[in-house]
Amino acid sequence: MADENLLTRREFTVETALAMLAGVTITITGCGDDDDDNPTNPTPPAATDRTGTVSTDAGHTHTGAVITAAQITAGNAITLTLTGTTTHTHTVAVSQAELTQISGGTRVQKTSSNDNGHTHTVTFN
Repeated sequence: MADENLLTRREFTVETALAMLAGVTITITGCGDDDDDNPTNPTPPAATDRTGTVSTDAGHTHTGAVITAAQITAGNAITLTLTGTTTHTHTVAVSQAELTQISGGTRVQKTSSNDNGHTHTVTFN
């Protein structure tokens, strides 16, 4: 065998490596950050309870202006009963569309039922 056809150790190593990689497919994934700016199925934010502020227009306060996370998730119209230390109650009707607004952070103001000769304004932020 002629010396001009012999490979050096370096050439042999390079040729061997190229031969092994000839049938290999290399896939690179995960380039960039892990944030998906356009997810196909984004996870909606978790619903949280929303507490409304009841006005003291008639000189007293009522409680019970709380929309629970379960009520927000259900998405059905609801009626809240405002109670307190007074001898009467009021109700506040919240529509399905208003629940969507409240869960999205939009300010919604509602007027309570007229009981005992007055109403209250309930504000959800």
